[in-house]
Amino acid sequence: METTPEESEDKSITTSISQHSLSVWRRILAFFPLPRAFSFLWKLSGFPRRRSRKIGFPLPQRLESINSSVLTVTCLKPAEASRLYDVLDDILEHCFLSLYNIWKNLQFWQSRAEGTNAQKAYFMICERGPRAFFNGTVQLMRQICRDGFSLQHVAHDASCYIAERITILSYLRNQLAAFVAQVFMNTDNIGTDSGNDLQNPLPSLLVALNGLFLDLETSICELHTTLNMDFHGSFSFPLFKKLPDVNKEGSQWTSCEIGDAINLLCQNFHKLDNVISIIVLKHRKPKKLTRHWLKYTCGAIGLSVCSVWLLQHSKLMGSNDIENWVREAHNSAAKFFKDHVQQPLISIRDELFATFRKRHKGIMDGQDVQLTTDSLRRMLHAFSEHTEGRKFADAASDEEMFAKVMFRYEKELKHPVQNLLSGELARALLIQVQKLKLDIETAMLELDQILKANEINFAVLAALPAFFISLLLLMLLRAWYMQDTRAEGKGRAARLQRRLLVVEVEKAIMQYQSFVDQGHVKNAESSFGLLLYSLGRLYHASEKHAKATGEWLALRQDLLELGKPSLPTRDKLIIASRIERIYDCLLPASTRL
Repeated sequence: METTPEESEDKSITTSISQHSLSVWRRILAFFPLPRAFSFLWKLSGFPRRRSRKIGFPLPQRLESINSSVLTVTCLKPAEASRLYDVLDDILEHCFLSLYNIWKNLQFWQSRAEGTNAQKAYFMICERGPRAFFNGTVQLMRQICRDGFSLQHVAHDASCYIAERITILSYLRNQLAAFVAQVFMNTDNIGTDSGNDLQNPLPSLLVALNGLFLDLETSICELHTTLNMDFHGSFSFPLFKKLPDVNKEGSQWTSCEIGDAINLLCQNFHKLDNVISIIVLKHRKPKKLTRHWLKYTCGAIGLSVCSVWLLQHSKLMGSNDIENWVREAHNSAAKFFKDHVQQPLISIRDELFATFRKRHKGIMDGQDVQLTTDSLRRMLHAFSEHTEGRKFADAASDEEMFAKVMFRYEKELKHPVQNLLSGELARALLIQVQKLKLDIETAMLELDQILKANEINFAVLAALPAFFISLLLLMLLRAWYMQDTRAEGKGRAARLQRRLLVVEVEKAIMQYQSFVDQGHVKNAESSFGLLLYSLGRLYHASEKHAKATGEWLALRQDLLELGKPSLPTRDKLIIASRIERIYDCLLPASTRL
């Protein structure tokens, strides 16, 4: 049905308003970091997301370095070569993104294919949406009534369903990888003896690229014919436009012809991107909301029942039950905290600090110890003068005088009874008692100092729970910050993903050489395209981390060397092994320096 100009204008206005509002909301969401719940709601809203992931591998630099003499002979401008380079870079970037989407969906279907029959049946019935659930349930009930209970038929249908998607996505991945490899090789060979015409580098490259699009169209047509795929008129064959025959094989192209050829290349590229998106969308894995719709439905029903129950006991229905329950719960929690947490801690604190406040006065004062020391010195001095019959100097040491006391004490003990009454035995005993008193007071003074020092230990001990809680919060925060499992992220999981990318690079190199040895050219091109895809993912996953450690220049050069088609396989394996062993951003977390 044809639309009137007024309806078309209204539609265009509505579209522009929605696009403007969507851009405003995106800016707001980009400025304010939202929790995961809001992020989940944003995904459920159905708004398209930008392709922020970068996995492309840099093109060979030879296209940018075409010498000026070649450009002069062919009457070309450097801007045309630069524009073609940008177009090719955009083509490869989108092809790598399409390969990434195909890989994600293919990985999902392969994991489902490895499941048991019960898991496949559960997927067919419960993880494909409400319509598939009811249709699958009705079909299962009919089968039970006819043949008895058995999951073999449902599992067989699930296996066919999964195998079809694996076949289509694998075929599409191989064809797209071969296309990427051919584009990369043609770009690498431009301006060389083994490549295109030295006098016509850009026109020859454009003709070759147009042929690659036509070959890819043939492969897609074979897929459409072999599997009888129905795309409901989303696209029709032929898919791509051909270069005009005028001057296609000529020795020189004008700037206008080259510009038209580049524009045609862009149109074919956009058509290719659209076709691949349609095929992948038709055979993609179910969305997360679709896979878990049964859980979400049960949760929504439970939440609705709880909401109705709460509404019946709320003030809106004239009931004070919720307020009473909240008040009772608050009072019970407060009483429990006060009786079992607050009061015991306060009593322990008061007892500790009361003890320490009493000890602040000291069991023994330093002045008392000094008085006892002075008294003992005078007693030793007087005893020594009396027993020796001469005056002792004031500088005499206590040890020397006490030695004389002990010598006289030992002498007096030979006649204890006589010397106790008329000798110096009693006086020597009193001096030893004074010395013992001084030792006890000194020990008590040191003990008092130890107890005062332990007051700090008790304060630190009281702060240990808060310290451990803070440490636990920091560990949880670090775990949340390092939970990114993507290869671009931080942490042990992301580092493992980067090392697995190196393993994929090594496997692609060996697989490419195996196909070359067997003479399977198409499979070899597909393996080389998958090698470029893995190198692109590794290139962007390690760029940030390698720049942080100062290794990026060397690592980038090694990755570019791995992407060269002319480099021997032996050298590539040596470089891949070196990458895995040397660079810090690719080392295991346990062996980092």
